[in-house]
Amino acid sequence: MGTTVLFVHGLWLHASSWGPWMARFQEEGYEVAAPGWPGDHDTVEESRRDPDAIADHGIDDVVAHFAEIIRAMPEPPVLVGHSFGGLIAQKLLGQDLAKAAVAIDAAQIKGVLPVPLSALRATLPVFKNPANKHRAVSLTPEQFRFAFANAVSEEESQELYERWTIPAPGRPLFEAAAANFTPHSPAGVDTGNSGRGPLLLIASGKDHTVPESVTRATLKQYRHSDAVTELLEFPDRGHSLVIDSGWGEVADTCLTWLRGQSL
Repeated sequence: MGTTVLFVHGLWLHASSWGPWMARFQEEGYEVAAPGWPGDHDTVEESRRDPDAIADHGIDDVVAHFAEIIRAMPEPPVLVGHSFGGLIAQKLLGQDLAKAAVAIDAAQIKGVLPVPLSALRATLPVFKNPANKHRAVSLTPEQFRFAFANAVSEEESQELYERWTIPAPGRPLFEAAAANFTPHSPAGVDTGNSGRGPLLLIASGKDHTVPESVTRATLKQYRHSDAVTELLEFPDRGHSLVIDSGWGEVADTCLTWLRGQSL
């Protein structure tokens, strides 16, 4: 059996959006899995019809959900996470539950200070109402274009929106926003763990939701660890880089990096 790669989606995208990645990684000999978050249904359509099942799950709930899946595996997987999935992947790696992790445009972890204006605008649909902490919130096509698909055509943005988007729990965003004022924040990651597996951080130069400055600040949080921590940037890509027409370049970059780590 080959190394297993476990894909972790972020807010507003369904787990099935990893389908092309899973096929590519299988072609390279990996076992693959892409479980949903707690409350997600098997399809985009079912998830849209039942937002209450998705609502009110926080970061710790999602981490515990994936930790349980991992512990049932014969050996620890490699994690590939996008957005909040990238934060989840870093937490699990810091807990020594993974061989390695790739965090793509990962949501900011505790200790990261920059909050660029574009990131505030991208998350405004959630933060404009404090009650959204306990709700699942959907994006409009216009909000999705700004937050995810600003680096692709309007036509492609609409296509991605219709194909992959689902409601997202507001709680993780509220938890991350309060992380630097919360002693035991769920957004905290063991960045000092020198015994963990290698970590690749990927930044997108045109990302409105997780701007490059956030990813570079995340890299600095790992300065006290001797474990491999690297950063790669796609200067002309936005937050949709894992699902838009350029996904293959990002996936191949991840595969090349994993081979370089003997994984």
